[in-house]
Amino acid sequence: MNVIVFASRKGGSGKSTLAAHLAALVHKSTKPCLMIDADPQGSLTLWHKLRGTNEPPIKSAINSVSGIVAAAKRDGIEWVFIDTPPNTSAVVEDAIKNATMVIIPARPGVFDVNAVQDTIQTCRALRKPYAVVINGAPARRDDAESPIVTIAREALAKFRAPVWGGQITNRADLLMALAQGEGAREYSAEGRAAAEISKLWAAIERSVKAIRGSSSASGAMHKQAA
Repeated sequence: MNVIVFASRKGGSGKSTLAAHLAALVHKSTKPCLMIDADPQGSLTLWHKLRGTNEPPIKSAINSVSGIVAAAKRDGIEWVFIDTPPNTSAVVEDAIKNATMVIIPARPGVFDVNAVQDTIQTCRALRKPYAVVINGAPARRDDAESPIVTIAREALAKFRAPVWGGQITNRADLLMALAQGEGAREYSAEGRAAAEISKLWAAIERSVKAIRGSSSASGAMHKQAA
């Protein structure tokens, strides 16, 4: 079983958004994934209610996710997606302890980039693979990323943090899909938002295979803490 944890001390970084869109992409009735909402704000739970299908299934957690994760493993769940609160509380640490890989979303601004340091330190202390994902970025122009994204990557490089080579652009489709309880691909399969979410998922899959030792690390975006 693979556990993907979305964590960042910064509120509004996009943890719930990425968790919802990826879960909607991955979930299949014949091979369900499980979402765990460990954030008291309950954004992922709200999206699930708007969805109205009870798929993917969702569980809520307050102080710990370990019991839910253990039950999911017994039930044969292949992928678990955990949304966490924007802090460094016990439930965040417990989620990271259970992680196969931690995704740290960060908007390309000084406050978000600086805030990832606490989460990176936790991942390193617990020896968990992690990667930063630039989220809510300005659109690329003439196939070049925005200068603010380049600056963010340079700042993250100073932390020796692995960063996904792509970006999740600030697109209306992402928000419109969430408002209807859908994922980007369900909302507009041929849209650019769906394409970016699919690329992110492909990178996560490559990384997990490398972590599991079932493939080369080539193209993987994670980093095992030193």
